[in-house]
Amino acid sequence: MRFLTVLALLGSLFFSTVSYAGPTDSSEDVSRLLPDMGLLTDIKLLDRIGEVGTQVEATASQLVVGALGFLGVPYRRGGSSAETGFDCSGLVRAIYQQTAGLLLPRKASEQAAATEKIDKNELKPGDLVFFNTMRRAFSHVGIYVGNGKFIHAPKPGSEVRVEDMGASYWVKRFDGARRVQTDANAQPQ
Repeated sequence: MRFLTVLALLGSLFFSTVSYAGPTDSSEDVSRLLPDMGLLTDIKLLDRIGEVGTQVEATASQLVVGALGFLGVPYRRGGSSAETGFDCSGLVRAIYQQTAGLLLPRKASEQAAATEKIDKNELKPGDLVFFNTMRRAFSHVGIYVGNGKFIHAPKPGSEVRVEDMGASYWVKRFDGARRVQTDANAQPQ
């Protein structure tokens, strides 16, 4: 049932209300579906780096699908679960912990410091995007999902949602992109 919910959300990409769901386990089907829909076109590494490419694609797909599973969860300052709500860094931390088994720091600025800086044009699904929304660097974080869009927990009174990084609000506040280093991200020697 959760898989069908995610598929319906992916089909429209702009959603109204969604039941609270955790990450799905149907990564094989979804990892084929998401590239077909143009959401994960940047992670076609399979031909270039073999087995590592398969791991990177699977991890990115799982991260994006896991994040989309939390659409509609309400924002809650300091929140770190679907049951109680998320703030931006709590959402990112929960996704990486549940999907990739990695425990990221709690604050957005600490997440930026603990990850590898990348150029905006290097963004791939699953990378972190940071914004200055509170007059200080790295005060907001989201997960890049592809096609210039990211998922995040925006502010009190709102819910986890996908937004376009090209919107003027986000363009003016963009602070940088970061990649979380996992064993799957390591390039073959």
